[in-house]
Amino acid sequence: MKFIAKLFPEIAVKSRPVRKRLIARLQNNLNVMLRRIDEGIKVSGHWDKVEVSCDGDDAQLREQIVDLMGRTPGIQYFIEVQEFPLGDFDNAFQLTRQFYAEALKGKTFKVRVKRSGKHEFTSIDLERYVGGGLRQHTEAKGVDVHKPDLYVDLEVRNDKLYIITDRHPGQGGYPLGSQDAVVSLISGGFDSIVASYMTMRRGCKTHFLFFNLGGKAHEIGVKQVALYLWQKYGSSARVKFITVPFEEVVGEILQSVHHSHMGVVLKRMMMRAGEKVAERIGAHALVTGESVAQVSSQTLPNLALIDAATETLVLRPLVTMDKQDIIDKATEIGTYDFAKSMPEFCGVISDRPTTHAKRDRLEQEEEGFDFEVLQRALEQTQVISIDEIVEDVNVNAQVEALTKVAANQVIVDVRHPHEAERKPLNLPGCEVLTIPFFKLDSEFAGLDPTKEYLLYCEKGVMSQMHAQQLQDKGHLNVKVYRPDGDGKA
Repeated sequence: MKFIAKLFPEIAVKSRPVRKRLIARLQNNLNVMLRRIDEGIKVSGHWDKVEVSCDGDDAQLREQIVDLMGRTPGIQYFIEVQEFPLGDFDNAFQLTRQFYAEALKGKTFKVRVKRSGKHEFTSIDLERYVGGGLRQHTEAKGVDVHKPDLYVDLEVRNDKLYIITDRHPGQGGYPLGSQDAVVSLISGGFDSIVASYMTMRRGCKTHFLFFNLGGKAHEIGVKQVALYLWQKYGSSARVKFITVPFEEVVGEILQSVHHSHMGVVLKRMMMRAGEKVAERIGAHALVTGESVAQVSSQTLPNLALIDAATETLVLRPLVTMDKQDIIDKATEIGTYDFAKSMPEFCGVISDRPTTHAKRDRLEQEEEGFDFEVLQRALEQTQVISIDEIVEDVNVNAQVEALTKVAANQVIVDVRHPHEAERKPLNLPGCEVLTIPFFKLDSEFAGLDPTKEYLLYCEKGVMSQMHAQQLQDKGHLNVKVYRPDGDGKA
């Protein structure tokens, strides 16, 4: 199997040293992630592309490679190719017919040839020969050079012929880690999730900062979606998940700040804390999911005053996006269900909040705030590597995990429907319910209370988090199912 990744167009216009650095970064990122799938996968970087190859034609391995390359920042698109010695024109035609004959039935087509190296023929010469052969010796409807149903793509590089059998879209953007690190203030809602994704796609090593306003279930949900984002779009880089306990800060705001300015003051306290966190881990900017005028604190005057609380650069990738566009992007990247079901805790709800805060009034309101409270919150900050969320959950787990299923126990598959469909849970003799994690809260209460339910997910993280959450709500008939290595119940 061979895949050729075409670079994000902005990479191609960079100076030679920068372009070489970006290609090397993309090559390294792919190498790190693909070798987790199969040690035999080879990645090589070239001036205008990155090639991925491995022996054999295993369909499952191919699917894993396609999935991973499709979500790797820095790739505009990538093609699957079959490589052969060039030979003569008839050899090229025969090989092309072998791969395209079935797909051409009843369709119009156009042959496209890209050629590099020295040859005694032109690209048009080869296009005409192969196109004529396909028109005569397949069941194609005919040639259409303007709007064909199907393009037959070939590449000739020196003495090699590459037949392109499929083309897949990429993420675009810059290779992860090619830009400076940032800290994303993530609440688990649509906005902060999408903002985090967008900085990752732009090549920034994106750490996650969560301000816990008093909800354990909220922290669990945010860890879950942060882990998902990292695993899907950023696992080539080691990043941190930082939690700052903000309950006492919220309490101080409620006591010392006028209700009309609570929202803006809270954001300013987050900026101050975020600045300290960024300094601690060597990040160069803070990222928020704010969009102009979406809520009262996000008017231009208020945003300016929020930024004035820190000397650190604040990035707002969504600043001019509409809410529906943000939700659509969340759906596209697979985080819609996470955000929709995210437990919320709103500790500061202003009565008639100001939309045009004034600096003098704001500073006056903050004079009554005890900044020792903010300092204590920073001293209690917890920092873990994002990939240690699994271990962190298990170390602090209070929910029993079982490897066997007994009588009167029911397995509940809490995975996302796409994941459950791709890898069905096959346990003969066991009762299995499929309730995606985002429906657990609403559907669990309707289950038979005389039975015990074992939550299952592939990594064991989501199941542990949601089992703990259900137990905290009084559902003590919940445990976690983690099968033995042989996958048997």
